[in-house]
Amino acid sequence: MSAGMALWALTLGLLLLTALGHLCLLHLRRQRRPGEPPLDKGHVPWLGHALAFRKNMFKFLKGMREKHGDIFTVQFGGQYFTFVMDPLSYGPILKDTKRRLDFVSYARQLVFKVFGYRSLDGDHHMIHAASTKYLMGPSLQELNKVMLDSLSLVILGPAGWGPGHSGWHEEGLFNFCYKVLFTAGYLALFGFTRDKEQDVLQAQALFSEFCKFDVLFPRFVYSLLGPREWREIGRLQRLFHKMVSVRENRDKEGVSSWLSFMLQYLREQEVPEDMQDKFNFMMLWASQGNTGPSSFWALAFLLKHPEAMQAVRKEATGLLGEARLKDRQPFQVDVSVLHHTPVLDSVMEESLRLGASPTLLRLVQEDCALKMASGQEYLVRRGDIVALFPYLSVHMDPDIHPDPTAFQYDRFLNPDGSRKVDFYKAGRKIHHYSMPWGAGVSICPGRFFALSEMKLFLLLMVTHFDLELLDPATPVPPVDPNRWGFGTTQPTHDLHFRYRLRPPE
Repeated sequence: MSAGMALWALTLGLLLLTALGHLCLLHLRRQRRPGEPPLDKGHVPWLGHALAFRKNMFKFLKGMREKHGDIFTVQFGGQYFTFVMDPLSYGPILKDTKRRLDFVSYARQLVFKVFGYRSLDGDHHMIHAASTKYLMGPSLQELNKVMLDSLSLVILGPAGWGPGHSGWHEEGLFNFCYKVLFTAGYLALFGFTRDKEQDVLQAQALFSEFCKFDVLFPRFVYSLLGPREWREIGRLQRLFHKMVSVRENRDKEGVSSWLSFMLQYLREQEVPEDMQDKFNFMMLWASQGNTGPSSFWALAFLLKHPEAMQAVRKEATGLLGEARLKDRQPFQVDVSVLHHTPVLDSVMEESLRLGASPTLLRLVQEDCALKMASGQEYLVRRGDIVALFPYLSVHMDPDIHPDPTAFQYDRFLNPDGSRKVDFYKAGRKIHHYSMPWGAGVSICPGRFFALSEMKLFLLLMVTHFDLELLDPATPVPPVDPNRWGFGTTQPTHDLHFRYRLRPPE
């Protein structure tokens, strides 16, 4: 080895030792102060528990709760997260009238990293205003009609029902639900051209690329991609920025009022067109990333529980009669029936309880105290993140939901058939008994449209189709552990089924 190379090796070694020493110093410096929650930094400097958390979030948090109780602080990659596991203590955190716990700042960082979009100060309020105006009430009724037409187009084709639809079709249930809901939802929100057949093909091509992005998404958020995967993420981001760009959608008809309202706001704020393209990408993911997987869980549970399928079909028949397609016609459903489906509503709520696992995050803006339901207070530090994981702390709590891992289609129904809203923990009525959409300022603003999409899809499937699992003994697949904490979970593998249209009139 030359003297120059030896000197370089020595210098590099010293730099690495210095960096490692700095990480160890940071690791050792943080100590639990009086009044703070239990602190568990892990054994690896800086990384802390990041790898165990990423490997299986549900298993990790369950173990931490058993070790430390209902509140604890853990380290992931130099950042400290305080998890609150007692749902009776959620109220003050979710309300936070003093604004000491901020959702918007953290969300801004995430959307810039994932979608390349730089949020404006008023974006959060603008998105909620658009969703309140166009994804609820009378406007939602109109959008549901558009969604029904989109589902007809995607499932039946531009010509409507034909002889080619009469036989059995075999497919993976997850892929089928995700593809149909994504394609129809994209067309309903982002608009059509005059060539409907080409629209469907273009939307399906978009779905194919979306699936590639979706597979990488969890590790992308945690910055755990390999070099090739980082390049692939960059390619996909550029592709989506182009495919859902303002320019590409300019000549489309029927772009939803929801999307038009938001883009008009961005134009008024003089946001550059390329940044509007990135906003569209963000809205595509927000609107289409969870409805397909959620519908999969609901339909999978119905197929595995004949009594639930029978109850839903009985309710649907009472509302719609013996629905049958007319030759070469789209689906005909009065969308107002979506307001009168308590059994289907309970099925959806139960499916979401079992399938949705959002993480609610709040950035601590100033040193403050969290008051637990027990009356005890814990101090949290500025710059830390307060986190809630309701799947474990609420959805799987046997006190709130007896036999919590079981699917019970009528869990959210009273004996008289009305919606059940009274749930208890430790003898106390609990407000947040189901949180698939998040809560507080971070609650999903498009939840009413998302639920309508899924209910419409399920109504069409149970009333117009014969549905069978290829192997009735096959269990519902377990959750892919990589998907914990990212909205609706996904299965480790698909569930194969077959379907056929019932004969037309």
